[in-house]
Amino acid sequence: MDALQPQFLEVGTDRRRRRIAYRWTRGEGPPLLWLSGFLSDMASTKATAVAAWAAEENLAMMRFDYSGHGLSSGDLLHASIGDWLEESIAAWALMGDGPRIVIGSSMGGWIALLFARHLARVGRSRELAGLVLIAPAFDMTEALMWRELPQEARDEIERTGVTYVPSAYGDAYPITKYLIEEGRAHLLAGQPFDPGCAVRILQGMRDPDVPWRHALALVDLLASTDVELTLIKDGDHRLSEPQDLQRLIATIAALAARAHRERSGTSAFNPSR
Repeated sequence: MDALQPQFLEVGTDRRRRRIAYRWTRGEGPPLLWLSGFLSDMASTKATAVAAWAAEENLAMMRFDYSGHGLSSGDLLHASIGDWLEESIAAWALMGDGPRIVIGSSMGGWIALLFARHLARVGRSRELAGLVLIAPAFDMTEALMWRELPQEARDEIERTGVTYVPSAYGDAYPITKYLIEEGRAHLLAGQPFDPGCAVRILQGMRDPDVPWRHALALVDLLASTDVELTLIKDGDHRLSEPQDLQRLIATIAALAARAHRERSGTSAFNPSR
């Protein structure tokens, strides 16, 4: 259980207004923003492990639950990628100024990329000190959901607006027509862009949900030279084993140390790994 009590912020207007739960810890060095995966939340194994490490290193960190997830309000049957991106932007605004690092897991990796593209479009890429993407499920609703669904499930979505898909991690989960159709407004494939910061990708080669070749396609999509992809031969989708968490934290620590050097001109900040 998290010792840190959640706070709440209001996002959206009218019928789209929702109450978003978040946990924000202050600290030194470049702040971290954690973006969870689909059906995951800020109390997940990876999120809490990173939060514990950040607390030890006195690094500021923001975590939150998307609408329809965890402690936040909202109904998953009416939520969308656009909603979760809007909530990410709102959480970012609470974190103050200066370069920050975004860590996105699975669907959170897609949202992190959309967020980086948003900052680039509005001329604010300098706010990003780096992206750490874990099994990034970019374009998930189209490439990894809709295209992979059997015809019977597609027909059910067209007929009823939703289908339920068995999960290896728990109860069957809904895929809605709204999620699929709204997701098409946020597809990245075929539209290369420069996120304006270092990108580090961690991808398991035994991931049944996000194939490792999907991560290779992302490397090609990013119009940046500072992109590194680490393939973990025996890694699954979650990458939550002790060695996976150590690798993740080491990756974040390296970016945090570099961001500190670039901002302060010193190497005083040296997070442990």
